[in-house]
Amino acid sequence: MSIAWVFPGQGSQKLGLADEVLSLPGAEARFDFASQLLGRDLLSICRGESKSKDLSDLNDTRNTQPALFVVESLLVDDLFRQGRKPSMLAGHSLGEIVALYAGKVFDEKTALSLLKKRSELMAGAGGGAMTAVIGFNRTNLEDLVDATEDVVIANDNNSSQVVLSGSPEAVQEVVGALNCKRAIPLQVSGAFHSPFMEDAAKAFAFELDGVQFQNAIIPVISNSEPSPSCDADLLKARLKNQMTSGVRWRETMDVILSKGIDTLVEIGPGNVLSGLAKRSMKGVVTSQVSNAIDLGY
Repeated sequence: MSIAWVFPGQGSQKLGLADEVLSLPGAEARFDFASQLLGRDLLSICRGESKSKDLSDLNDTRNTQPALFVVESLLVDDLFRQGRKPSMLAGHSLGEIVALYAGKVFDEKTALSLLKKRSELMAGAGGGAMTAVIGFNRTNLEDLVDATEDVVIANDNNSSQVVLSGSPEAVQEVVGALNCKRAIPLQVSGAFHSPFMEDAAKAFAFELDGVQFQNAIIPVISNSEPSPSCDADLLKARLKNQMTSGVRWRETMDVILSKGIDTLVEIGPGNVLSGLAKRSMKGVVTSQVSNAIDLGY
């Protein structure tokens, strides 16, 4: 059996996600550290109980990113304690940082510090829009995007599901001209994974320059360049490009298939990545590890 672990990004969060992992070893300590780093009670935010006037919403990217990391990293730690080890790692958007953590590229404190900076930069880069489109002719979509300024494909999730990102006017122009089954505007503060993130990406790259990356113990597939690598310098360079380039998840699934992976395990809340795999990765078995019960607690 050859296994890939994959980690979901924003959109998979839900109220109560923290309670599902609190029985895991080290859970309270990790939430405490994250809360101290952020300057607010992350566990209360995950429960929808925060009394803070500002930054109390789990769906605020400044809370979503660290919350998902804490939950997913705790699940990873317990899988390793049980002697589990995959052949390959990949994560969707912020999930790439969880994948790097799982590959022992850096520790949990470094990851949380990076996510604090990343989420603040992304929250501050406003002025854009994102819309998910489902069920379309890909050639038609790509032609429309190529012909329209200030819009890109931010998340290429599979052959019939992508997320557009750019100026509100440009995104709406493409959506209006595209024949698709559904178009769903996303509640985000900016045009993530697009050139609109250039200033934020430069600031995050500066942050990354101050962090020591280790070679991964398990090959990691990056969003900006979907080929597996263990090289520390290459993985850092690819992460620097992630904010302004698209999440090439369709290609990531193709690479996983090409490497002979027969089992894909989604680690974290929800089953978004498992659902994409079921539609696109024929012959691959999918499963989810989302809480302590899934780990036998």
